[in-house]
Amino acid sequence: MDVTMFGGRRPGKRGWGASGKTIIFGIYQRNGEVLTFPISSRARVTMMPYITRYTKTGSLYYTDDWFAYTSLPIRGNHVVVLKEKGIPKSRDHKNGIEGFWSFAKHWLYQYRGINQTYFPLYLKEVEWRFNHRNENLVILLRRLLNQQIPIVKEQI
Repeated sequence: MDVTMFGGRRPGKRGWGASGKTIIFGIYQRNGEVLTFPISSRARVTMMPYITRYTKTGSLYYTDDWFAYTSLPIRGNHVVVLKEKGIPKSRDHKNGIEGFWSFAKHWLYQYRGINQTYFPLYLKEVEWRFNHRNENLVILLRRLLNQQIPIVKEQI
């Protein structure tokens, strides 16, 4: 699990204090799939409902040392990944979710800015593409479109 921010460069504060950025919480599952959620803050009370809903009790959690994750040992095994100059200090890592962040930011960069109203939709599209990265997307989209129920026009 990890948290990141999306948003272009802005004048003023940098990092977690920057204004106009969207905070995203992500869960990278063992099967290689990602779940992402826009959140209002990095507080434990904001993230725990997602952790409770989308992970099983007894799971193995890899996180950084952010204090909001301190209650995870109650739900399962918790491994804290410490880094020094961006490199993990041990064999444990969070490369899966960090790889997704890189994929998502690279994919969304081409738009040179997305309206905040539509950002969750763009993020879910990138999540879907990442989760189906080993499949032929054209065939998958055709299959999804063929399952759609036809719209019946009302007669007046």
